[in-house]
Amino acid sequence: MEERDLIKRAKKGNHEAFAILFQEHYPFLVKYLMKVTMNRDQAEELAQDTMAKCVEKIHQYNGKSKFSSWLISIATNRYIDLQRKKKREQNWQNEEVNVRKLKWEMESRNEEWNDVLAALSTLSDDIRLPIILKHYYGYSYEEIGQLTEIPPGTVKSRVHHGIIRLRKELKIDEQPSGT
Repeated sequence: MEERDLIKRAKKGNHEAFAILFQEHYPFLVKYLMKVTMNRDQAEELAQDTMAKCVEKIHQYNGKSKFSSWLISIATNRYIDLQRKKKREQNWQNEEVNVRKLKWEMESRNEEWNDVLAALSTLSDDIRLPIILKHYYGYSYEEIGQLTEIPPGTVKSRVHHGIIRLRKELKIDEQPSGT
């Protein structure tokens, strides 16, 4: 059966047609992804993810390019998404290491590391900075807006939502149990 016919049948939900397409294109896809990732396990995982995405999106395939080219574009996008996710996770891990290092440095100098600092360390920079400027240093929302080049309303919103998150983190406003 021709690839074009298999694709038409797969678009109509024919699992056998999709299985044949999978069988024909999976090795090609893995080889491509091995060159991209330089890691066989990751290449196979991405190839499977690509084929799953293909099942979900096959109705969008319009036949203007080769089916294999369409699969490569899906695989490439999945790889880029994975790299972005890894970068975010790595940034978060690096931030966590930096916080632990700062805590250790402060404690080793007999400086105070309290629950508030620990809670502040869980906030993103764009929320933590306005809170510190407002509540530690007394700047107005307008002044913080000028310093950070953010509209004062946005600053106020970030401070408000950040305080709510800090209260949750510090378990402030919770009712004591048993009363």
